[in-house]
Amino acid sequence: MNAAPRPSPEALLKAARREARGRLKIFLGAAPGVGKTFEMLREGAELLRGGQDVVVGVVETHGRAETEALVAPFTVLPRQMVDHGGHKLGEFDIDAMLARKPRVALIDELAHTNAAGSRHPKRWQDIEELRDAGIDVLTTVNIQHVESLNDVVAGFTRVRVRETVPDAVLDDAEIEIVDVPPDELIERLKAGKIYIPQEATRALGHFFSKSNLSALRELALRRAAQSADRHLLDHVASVGDQGMWAGGERIVVAVGDQPGGDALIRAAKRLADALHAPWTAVSVETPRNATLGAAGRARLADALKLANGLGATIVTIPAHSVFEGLCAHIRETRATAVVIGKSHRSWWFELRHGSVVDRLVRALDQVAVHVVPVAEATSPDPERAKARPLPASGIAIGLAFVALTTVIAIGIQPWVGANSIDLLYLLPVIATATLYGLRPSLSATCAAALAYNFFFLPPLYTFTISDPQNVVTLLVLAIVAVVSSQLAGRLKREATIGARTASENAALAAFGQRLAAVSDSDGTAAAVCEEIGHVLDVSTVLFARDGGKLVMAGANPANPWIGPIDIAAAEWAFDRGQVAGRDSGTLTASDWQFHPLETALGILGVLGIARQGGGDPVPADRRVLLTTLISQASLAHERLRLEADARDVGALKQRDDLRATLLSSIGHDLKTPLTAVVAAADTLATQHGPSPTTDMLKGEARRLRRVFDDLVEMTRIEAGALVARAEATDLTDAVAAAALDLRAELAGHRLTLDVPPTLPLVDADPRMLHHILINLLGNAAKFAPRGTQIIVQARRRHDGLTLAVLDDGPGLPEHGADQLFDRFTRVEGDDMSGGTGLGLAIVKGFADAMGLRVAARNRDEGGAMFEIAWPAASIRRAIPNGQS
Repeated sequence: MNAAPRPSPEALLKAARREARGRLKIFLGAAPGVGKTFEMLREGAELLRGGQDVVVGVVETHGRAETEALVAPFTVLPRQMVDHGGHKLGEFDIDAMLARKPRVALIDELAHTNAAGSRHPKRWQDIEELRDAGIDVLTTVNIQHVESLNDVVAGFTRVRVRETVPDAVLDDAEIEIVDVPPDELIERLKAGKIYIPQEATRALGHFFSKSNLSALRELALRRAAQSADRHLLDHVASVGDQGMWAGGERIVVAVGDQPGGDALIRAAKRLADALHAPWTAVSVETPRNATLGAAGRARLADALKLANGLGATIVTIPAHSVFEGLCAHIRETRATAVVIGKSHRSWWFELRHGSVVDRLVRALDQVAVHVVPVAEATSPDPERAKARPLPASGIAIGLAFVALTTVIAIGIQPWVGANSIDLLYLLPVIATATLYGLRPSLSATCAAALAYNFFFLPPLYTFTISDPQNVVTLLVLAIVAVVSSQLAGRLKREATIGARTASENAALAAFGQRLAAVSDSDGTAAAVCEEIGHVLDVSTVLFARDGGKLVMAGANPANPWIGPIDIAAAEWAFDRGQVAGRDSGTLTASDWQFHPLETALGILGVLGIARQGGGDPVPADRRVLLTTLISQASLAHERLRLEADARDVGALKQRDDLRATLLSSIGHDLKTPLTAVVAAADTLATQHGPSPTTDMLKGEARRLRRVFDDLVEMTRIEAGALVARAEATDLTDAVAAAALDLRAELAGHRLTLDVPPTLPLVDADPRMLHHILINLLGNAAKFAPRGTQIIVQARRRHDGLTLAVLDDGPGLPEHGADQLFDRFTRVEGDDMSGGTGLGLAIVKGFADAMGLRVAARNRDEGGAMFEIAWPAASIRRAIPNGQS
């Protein structure tokens, strides 16, 4: 408590590592358009005027004149051109920046994904390399790109961004909030200062609503506050400052063995939720804990388990007293609020022992102390009373010590005199107090006083007290007995606690090291069973799911007896994620108690424990240790699953790359011979006249070419290589061109083009739209009977424009219409049509790339309808009447 403050070695090492790298400053915004790039350039200009070497690596001006004017004074590195899907993309040139090595680099859009072929897949990785080279970096990012908040933002905006930045990058950076009130940002959006008017209209109805902007703003401010708080703690730890102030709210709840611990935990949880603060459940292990009975230990373990289930961090700390332990933890973590229970104690109890709550209020003048009334135990814990050893043997040995001392004193009296004998009687009193505690030492005190009075004080051999000095001697011996016994008892209990804590910590460290050393599931299961069985002195068994069935993955000792009721308890624990079996409340007839191994990937197994001879598998005072061991076992199994998934993903990626290369090669290499086949067939038809053979040859060659085109396009879609080049497109011309290319396939059908020439132009990639129409018309021609009608119909609607292909075929399946757009999906009756099942998947992929919606459904009059929808923002202008 009163030790001189000193810096934390870990904080000093962290600060040294940070000093060795370049500084990172992030301009964090709630949404696009708040002015992050503007602020970054403004600060860069100030540094440039101050004489520092500042270079622009990447800045996205988005065509804004004021932003481009800010870029003018800087040296701007040319971008590196990277091939991507047949197009040249300009990316940040990290090698040029490293060669230039300025003092400060300005690099926009921290979350940007680099094009394939770049050194790093993400721009934040480029920035980390620059920092390693000692270059300071200023950059920008929006709050929705923070990895831990990605799903939160998607939950209320209905927009999930794919480009994210790990939280560790922000934790190691200086963050500056660039904030604009929602109303002002909406006005800027309407004025066209963020998006073009068409896109701004759509954005106002979706992402840029006032409620969304307000929520994003709160997230950004809160994330910046957390970062500032973390940096503050690192700083005060590195300089050894012991102040109680903090930059963020942190809650500590003191958990003990008193009844009502669940109410205390829930009160702390509500407070933490209200303050949006992290919270910690602290159990202070004092010498008094050694005398706790089973009921008290069970209440403590249940309270910690509840806190862990509600999201608290569990901490157990040894200390001389609850007050000292709490104060030390609160000061170390800079907690801002403490939740503690207070039961109704008698004035006599508080007079003797004091009140922890009152002492906390007086000692922590900068910490809010929340006091929750809790119930007092209705009856004393019988096992706690049993924990006190009976003093009979101690009393007997204490009396023997006094008798031995008397014999020795009688023997040495002629040499030392009677006045010095009283000091000898301190020895049996102190020895008895040290070995056996207070009550035997008091008995030894009385016996020593009587023996001293009987054998050495006149009148000899009587118990008459004629001299007041004898009374003083008796009192001194009593005080020595009390003080010695208290000190000895405290030291013994503290030594026991320290030894047990050291033993548990060593066991946990050894457990973690052994788990880290194994890299297969069998070895991990064996290590888990052996180590937990050794630490807790129990039998263990581990079950894992294999093909929907639980199988034994490991056991200690080998081949344990597992009955049907045990299997049922294990299944219940695996399916429900709750403890089952003995002493659990579920399937208690089982001899085993099963604990699920819960991870972020789900439940990966169940651990069963049993104690030989029956009884509670895990005593209450060791449940926290069991929870920690199970958590480590869960993490080890999660690591194995993630490593296996990573290997599978790597293998799949290699196969996909090989398949994509093969398909692309086949598609391109066979185009030339197929073209030659079609040309030869045309030549034969010209020289010898049309014939069924030449017609079949040309038709099959064209169909085969379309199959290869589909394979190549599907490969591009899966590789993410689609880059839509939107142009103003006339749907009348687009539909006519597709119908002309499919004139042979549509020859047996009545084609109706219901596309009014007065429709407005739409934004579309002409090549992608042509491919979509080819696939939809070819699909209709394939399934509609010959002689039936195929209609291409376009209509203007209040929310955009639709283009539909309708046929009189058999229609779509009643269920699973949405699955038609999946790869290699074919409807019933498609087996003989020669299709690959890729046509509609390509339609969906191209439509998504252009920002269009595609849907399929059955017509009321029979047949199927496939519809493409353009939003209002993608419609250009109407064509004047009379033009086509």
